[in-house]
Amino acid sequence: MFRAQIRPGIELRLLEERHAPALFALINRDRDHLREWLPFIEATMMEEDSLIFIRASLEQFSSNDGFAAGIWSGDQVIGVIGTRKIDWMNRRVEIGYWIGKEHQGQGIMTDACRAVVDHLLRELDLNRVEIQCATGNARSAAIPRRLGFTLEGTRREAELVNGKFFDLLVFGILRREWQPPENR
Repeated sequence: MFRAQIRPGIELRLLEERHAPALFALINRDRDHLREWLPFIEATMMEEDSLIFIRASLEQFSSNDGFAAGIWSGDQVIGVIGTRKIDWMNRRVEIGYWIGKEHQGQGIMTDACRAVVDHLLRELDLNRVEIQCATGNARSAAIPRRLGFTLEGTRREAELVNGKFFDLLVFGILRREWQPPENR
């Protein structure tokens, strides 16, 4: 299965059904923090919801349509990173990510995104990776900027979170623009 070390003690691993309790516990513990920007938080009300997400992610992976990986610190899941369905005809995909409150600000998500983008562009031979985030989510928007993505525009009122519409920043990077991790 998909596994990648992104720094000592931190790795990406495909989520498996047995991880549903730990994933739900993380979401539940950081619910107030995560609900500000993530629309799925309100729909994740019990462990079964995390299990349904994991099953869908495994099906996506087995169909070669993308993946969702847990970000692990030792044996503890601390976040998730993954793709939407890969557009193979146009060789592009959007990635999304989130991390628990206590692990923010340590560069872990930037390292995770770097590894995933490199995998998508070099290993899967995609041509384009996109990241979208709410205009007010400065921490999330800093990640694609650090990785050399181009801010391509703003999608107005494109995401509904907790009854409020947010504008989304759209960042993109092309394979020819990507600097491999060893060059960053």
